[in-house]
Amino acid sequence: MVFTRRTFGALAGTAVLGLALEGGSTAAPPTASASRNVPTGRPPAPPRADRRPHSVRHDRYSLIVDGQRLVLWSGEFHPFRLPSPSLWRDALQKIRASGHNAVTVPVVWSHHSPAPGRHDFTGVHDLDLLLRTAAEESLYVVLRPGPFLGADLDAGGLPGWLAAVEGEPRADEPAYLRHVDAWLTAVDRIARRHQYTKGRGTLLLYQFTDVSGASSAAYREHLYAKVRGDGIDVPVFHKELDPASGSAAPDPSVPPRDRGLYFGAAATERSRPRTAGVLAEFPAGEAVPWGGGRHGRQGHEAVRREFDAAYVRRVCLTDVANGLTVHNTRTAFGGTNWGWQGGPSTITSYDLAAAHDEARLPTPKLAAVQQIGNMLRTVPDLAKLHRAADVRADDDRVRVYHLTNPDTGSHTYVLRNDADVEVTTSLRVAGSDLPVEMTVPPRDARLMMSRLRLGERMMRHSTAQPMIFLPVGSMDVAVFTGPREELVEVVLECPGNPVTTRLDPEPAWALDRNLLRVTAPLGRGGLSRVMVEGGGSRRPLLLVFADENDAARLWPVRTRKGDFLVYGPSLVRTVTPHEDSVDLTGDVRSLTGLEVWAPGGIGSVTWNGVRVRTTVSRANALVATRRLGPPPAVELPALTGWHRRAENPEADPRYPDGGWRTADRESSTSTTPVPAGGPVLFADDYGFHYGDLWYRGRFGDARGAAAVRLSYRAGPQGLVMAWLDGEPLGVHRRPDDTGGTGGTGDTGGTGDTGGPGGAGGDGEVTAEFPVPAELRTPGAHVLAVLVRPMARDVGSGPAGAYKAARGLTSVAFEGARPAVEWRVRGAVAPDPVRGPMNNGGLYGERKGWHLPGPVDGEGWEPAALPVPEEDREARQGVTWYRTAFTLDVPASVDASIGLVLEDDPSSAYRAQIFLNGWNLGLYVNDTGPQHTFVLPNGVLRTRGENTLALAVLSDGTTPAGPGRVGLKLLGSAAGGTPVQDVDSPGR
Repeated sequence: MVFTRRTFGALAGTAVLGLALEGGSTAAPPTASASRNVPTGRPPAPPRADRRPHSVRHDRYSLIVDGQRLVLWSGEFHPFRLPSPSLWRDALQKIRASGHNAVTVPVVWSHHSPAPGRHDFTGVHDLDLLLRTAAEESLYVVLRPGPFLGADLDAGGLPGWLAAVEGEPRADEPAYLRHVDAWLTAVDRIARRHQYTKGRGTLLLYQFTDVSGASSAAYREHLYAKVRGDGIDVPVFHKELDPASGSAAPDPSVPPRDRGLYFGAAATERSRPRTAGVLAEFPAGEAVPWGGGRHGRQGHEAVRREFDAAYVRRVCLTDVANGLTVHNTRTAFGGTNWGWQGGPSTITSYDLAAAHDEARLPTPKLAAVQQIGNMLRTVPDLAKLHRAADVRADDDRVRVYHLTNPDTGSHTYVLRNDADVEVTTSLRVAGSDLPVEMTVPPRDARLMMSRLRLGERMMRHSTAQPMIFLPVGSMDVAVFTGPREELVEVVLECPGNPVTTRLDPEPAWALDRNLLRVTAPLGRGGLSRVMVEGGGSRRPLLLVFADENDAARLWPVRTRKGDFLVYGPSLVRTVTPHEDSVDLTGDVRSLTGLEVWAPGGIGSVTWNGVRVRTTVSRANALVATRRLGPPPAVELPALTGWHRRAENPEADPRYPDGGWRTADRESSTSTTPVPAGGPVLFADDYGFHYGDLWYRGRFGDARGAAAVRLSYRAGPQGLVMAWLDGEPLGVHRRPDDTGGTGGTGDTGGTGDTGGPGGAGGDGEVTAEFPVPAELRTPGAHVLAVLVRPMARDVGSGPAGAYKAARGLTSVAFEGARPAVEWRVRGAVAPDPVRGPMNNGGLYGERKGWHLPGPVDGEGWEPAALPVPEEDREARQGVTWYRTAFTLDVPASVDASIGLVLEDDPSSAYRAQIFLNGWNLGLYVNDTGPQHTFVLPNGVLRTRGENTLALAVLSDGTTPAGPGRVGLKLLGSAAGGTPVQDVDSPGR
């Protein structure tokens, strides 16, 4: 049965989504009374591939897994943006430790498919390995196999070869659907082996995301039927524009009247039960375009300041108040647009202001993500909420959302401050006789609860946000958090006289009329702990107070032996209990203590395989007697021993091009009109979809040819450079259409715009180059053109925009009409290991100069970087620089290393960066904003030799670089996960 629904609200800055959630075949569809049959309680145990069948349902409140309510707090991870499979475990462990219980995994068609009918799921494309690893790390999986995935990818993730076949992409045309079906067959063959319903993995939800307002219902139904026919029986949902509100996002501060999915298209409105609110994408940040866009050269630093921890709390807590219980943070780890996979809206780095940055390092916003995630995982009341009576704060600048849990009677209050100043206000909450005072920082939000049961005790109210509640052994542990230096209060009902013990000097307590009031200033001396025993409860309750810094070092872990809580390290990766001991693994970035609250019987601890001596504290924790040490220093070598070689022999009229493709087609599958008289010059029609393109046109008479006009489509920052009979005519770059600083623009000619899209997006532009008088002669001539196409933009326009031409579209001469015979050359066959998007058609790429191993010594000469001023020449074309370096990072250290390029911003050149043959990024010196490029371990041999190659493309107007090039330690930790070298074949 098909379950359809619409969401009625979304986050600030998030498009309104309509979602269809389809129920799995392992359980009956939920009924209108299903929610009353599933009470509030602890969530299901962390998932694993246990070979047991599991039921997955949903009602108006939440997902229901094996009869227990589940709030899904997913973090999106792009394995295709991290070309080191052994680091996938590192990313997944950090996602889980960040409070997420699920990972959303897009599967990119273009990444896996080099040609029609061919699908590669080996090496860096190994989806089965990714799903196995997620199960081993106890994470649910939300799978997103497209077919279309979005604008931050080249062509939205559609493969390049699809532009050259019949059928309109993203439509229900049979020709296109044949390729879609082949793709989904390949993905689903793997996915169905990992479904949680079958107990063979942890795949919980399946999302196809190729549905927009322009897509037909038939297309949507085809995708759904295909997925079900392939044996996918977990709930399926899709994303589309909400027809009720178009593309406008509603005010997220206004709670919706009703949030839920509707299912049963034939059912009456009255009988349609509602289902869980789903947020398919909470934007953790935004991509940075060439030039930095509105952020200028500050790039990611400015994005991080805007999308900070306060932003996370303001938006995510509003989401909780609006009833959403299926969340996806996009992204939890962003990664790198290596190769040609990035979309037109993004530079090489896809950091996206994630909680862990592109170098896999924690960021300041991580604490907010952890706090919310751990709260949603360990405070079950938040899985089932009703809107309650309106509550107003004394200061109208703070909006209050008030909700209750119908099973437990607990109350949740979200206080949101959209003002640019801190606001202190008071409000009345259930369970308190007096107004409660709260301070909300500027553009931030706070969550507080009242009438919340903490095990056997009732909490009247708290002015701190609950972060963790765990039964640990014979006691309960409740962790509360808030801003540093704030004085917070927790009030507990105690019908008897409790024994209250202050375990740290900062807290205070008072007992009055069966109410125990505990206050603590946050962050003054680390954690503040108070033990409460007796007073009507058989189980002791440990109250723990932490500011954001301390909260980021608290790690709750649920195991088969019970719950653990670890405090101190930078990261806890695994907790493996034994009969009387526990093995911990994780990371340490600076000198730190270690505290472990463990189930009964656990008396000893190991950390990263080494026994740790401990004592038992008054808080019943195992406390290490010596602090854990930071990583040793990591020494990086200077990059010396460079060699260089100029290329582009294709510009020489004598260059043999007999093996090139003859460009003689008269018709095209493109949506771009073929110029009158032809021929077709569009790259896709000749099988070239990624990277640089060379054209060579032979003609017999140049008399009267005053100029040559080259029309081309190459995307943002695309360019052409031309030579006639070996003499450079100049370089033309697309007009700056990214909102950035631009660059030098045209060189040696003038440019205009034309065709769909004009200068913006992916429209056609025309470069005009004067022909020198001495070349306007009779006889044979050769016009050589190098085109640098950038990302293909499909945007939000018609689906056919994907099939617009790439490369040259037409060539004309002013004052002459010679007949030109064209040949075209792009990338050789796709790299069998690195994939079809790794390299393009530069001469050096075709000869393997980017690959590790020895190269032909002829033509290579020693070089120094930076290039000395006296040796820098203004040469139009491409020059290669190569060197080798050796690293010896200790095996016990996880070091994140980057490559830094810096030069005078007036120098007009760009450099393609190849490490051990992997195309890891593009540096555009006069546009920016990126200067540091992360080198992922595995591709980078941290204990061995590496080959670094730079393909430097210069426009000839300024002395060409590169300038300073060096390695930089971005961060390190004692710990990490074992890393295997990625297969990097040479010549």
